[in-house]
Amino acid sequence: MHLNVPALLILGMALVQVPIARAQTAATGSTPPSMFRDSEDGRFDMSRWLLDHRGFLPVPIIISDPALGNGGGVALAFFQRPHGGSDGAPAAEGATVTRPNLYGAGGARTSNGSEFYGVGASLHFDEDRWRYRGGVAKASINLGYHTPGRRLPPLEIDYNVDGVVSFQQGFRRLGARDLYVGLAWIYMDMDIGFDIASDRDNFTPRELGSKSSGLGLSLEYDSRDNTFSPSSGWLGMIEGNAYLPGIGSDSAFQSYRGHAYGYWPLGKAFVLGGRVDARWANGDIPFYRLPYIDLRGIGSARYQDTRTAVLETELRWNLGARWALVGFVGAGRTWGRHNSFSDGSDEVAKGAGFRYLIARQLGMHVGVDYAWGPEDETFYIQVGSPWR
Repeated sequence: MHLNVPALLILGMALVQVPIARAQTAATGSTPPSMFRDSEDGRFDMSRWLLDHRGFLPVPIIISDPALGNGGGVALAFFQRPHGGSDGAPAAEGATVTRPNLYGAGGARTSNGSEFYGVGASLHFDEDRWRYRGGVAKASINLGYHTPGRRLPPLEIDYNVDGVVSFQQGFRRLGARDLYVGLAWIYMDMDIGFDIASDRDNFTPRELGSKSSGLGLSLEYDSRDNTFSPSSGWLGMIEGNAYLPGIGSDSAFQSYRGHAYGYWPLGKAFVLGGRVDARWANGDIPFYRLPYIDLRGIGSARYQDTRTAVLETELRWNLGARWALVGFVGAGRTWGRHNSFSDGSDEVAKGAGFRYLIARQLGMHVGVDYAWGPEDETFYIQVGSPWR
């Protein structure tokens, strides 16, 4: 579930958002394969370390976001087969393999003084009929607030949010399909500070609310063949969250999101991906919780309003069994509080990158993307799909 909050505010919980692939175990011969070598092609591979030996995956966090400056940190992801899951033997033809559990912890700091650290988990129970995703993070983030300046004089305000974020979500499978209904509780307790004290006068008291507590409902369908680096199928999700004073929120508001990701193989070498993502908010939403354009190449919270919409496409060219190149382009628009839809302008970002299949049994690629948008250029470390 996306919280419609500047991305680094919840980066401490990002590990719980990493999708978990169906674990397919490789058959073992009389001679055990090397811990970090794949039994099929002999290449470097972390599948056995992660799945069979409860190893950890160190994920470098390299931050070059135009809104946050340069910086970095590290996250550790720990994998575990759920009780009753595969013990390493190959799965029977057509059998459903239980997804592994994931535990994570991480932290990072940037050159503009932003920092975060957090812990989280993604768990599966009762042959994946029940799921849990959740985490807690402590963050101090320095960002800039911008308005388009078409209806009102443009604003560019530097501010800091410092506090605790908690995200807890449970899912229940509906019938035998890959359809899940989810319930969530999202809580934030943030202190708001401004570089220039008088900038506080640009917001109403409710727009400056420090505590937000909301309950959410979601419906998710997932037919992707692999949830780390899909090659076919699609994911669709709709969700809504209601924040109310009766459950600890300083103000009453609602946030919604609807998104879909699709993947289509083009022959054996190419995979075309498409993303549509719409987010909106109603009520007395704090200014730092406004939806924003979420695209590679555009700074966090650079374009915000009560409505946002994004279209993005990505083409992956599989050079072989391990290496791939990617190219992507996307456009987003904001409107609502400061502009009508027709008054808004499209913000376009594009880029390219490479991938390496680091865990074949999980279908997990890692790599680097370089992207450029209307104002800036930057790069990203990717683990699995960049679409969350």
